[in-house]
Amino acid sequence: MSLDVSPELLARAERGEVGDGEFVACVRDSLPYAWKVISGVVADLEGGAAEFADNTTPPPSETERGQLLRALASDAIRGGLERHFGVKLAFQNCHRVAAFAPSATGSARYRAFVSARGQLLNQSPELRDC
Repeated sequence: MSLDVSPELLARAERGEVGDGEFVACVRDSLPYAWKVISGVVADLEGGAAEFADNTTPPPSETERGQLLRALASDAIRGGLERHFGVKLAFQNCHRVAAFAPSATGSARYRAFVSARGQLLNQSPELRDC
């Protein structure tokens, strides 16, 4: 299961739309490692002058890796996080999460990061089974 949804939140979802705030809080509480990594790269992006910020540290275990995969593989979760933080997220190698300013998504650096070539260049034998 991707998220720990309270009975109250599930009931609200069954009755109609749930707001981003409630959804993002559920994501934060359900996927704390993913939240920590993503909020960290967002803080790095906001605190620097670079076009993007990324995390290159592999997760400490498969549990944490699974959280990143669930957060970034789900369109709803990824979109909610992007709206909440005001960034465009990019993902490589089961753990390399990057945050870009939305205005940078047309940049050469963003296109390089999300390209097939960028993915291939970031492979290593240790990451083959991640």
